[in-house]
Order: sequence, then structure tokens, then C-alpha cells
Amino acid sequence: MAADTVPAIDWAAPFDALSVGASFSTPTRVVTEDDVLAFAQLSGDHHPLHTDPDWAANGPFGERIAHGLLVVSLAAGLVPLHPERVMALRGLRDVTFKRPVRFGDAIRVLGRVEELRPVTPEAGLVGLTWSVADQDVQLVCRARVDVLWRREAA
Repeated sequence: MAADTVPAIDWAAPFDALSVGASFSTPTRVVTEDDVLAFAQLSGDHHPLHTDPDWAANGPFGERIAHGLLVVSLAAGLVPLHPERVMALRGLRDVTFKRPVRFGDAIRVLGRVEELRPVTPEAGLVGLTWSVADQDVQLVCRARVDVLWRREAA
């Protein structure tokens, strides 16, 4: 393999077959007004920046935007975590929101394996970096996501 070739993550592989530096890119998903209003209803976060067009028009972004936690949740849904491999979400940290996500923006996740650490005979910890980008490939959010990954055959 050439030095500049980055391996892709095999989501079905056991923990011991993974490698630091393996990367992935998800398909895109368009963030809609319905998504934002449903998230406001589900979470109870009805901040007018997300739900009131008149208030938001005079706010810092000139229009309503998606909740940051909605963006993280949608990113989690885009990442194809294999149900027989990924046993649990272990941690979410260093989440930073860089740009607003507007209605109609298409987001995707660009990610990389940063850490592999055996935890038990059954599982290892996989530390992933997620960079959530919009349709212009501008960073809107980044995070460190740790998951427990099954080591042997499921």
C-alpha cells in the first residue's frame, strides 16, 4: 500500500483487525425545517433561534438554524456503526460547533480512527474523530467519539 493511501474502516471487522488512521466518509443528509421542529419537540429545546423565524431573522445568523445537538445526532445516524461490532457508545467529548447548519444544508461525516485500546477479552475501545461538513465541505462540527467494539466473531 502506498504511504499516502489511507485504509477505509471495515465496519464489520473485529476490533483486532482495525488500524489507527483508517478513515471513512458518509453519504450526505439534508437538514430540514421538519427535522429542527421535531427535535425541538422531542428535546424540549424551543429556543427561538431554532423555532421562531421572526426572532431568528434579527438574531446572529439572520435566520433559524439547527440545534447543535441535532447536528451531532444526525451525524451519529449517518455513521454506519455495525450492530454486531459496535457494542455501545462509550463517550462523546471535545464537541466544537464551528458554523451554523441552516435548513437545506447537506451534512456528512468525515472520520478517522485515532485510538485502539483493548479493554476486555470481548471488547476494545475505538476512538474516532468526526468532522461534520456541509455541502461546501466547510467544517460545521467536530467531535471525539469513543465506542466499544467487539473483538471476536459476533
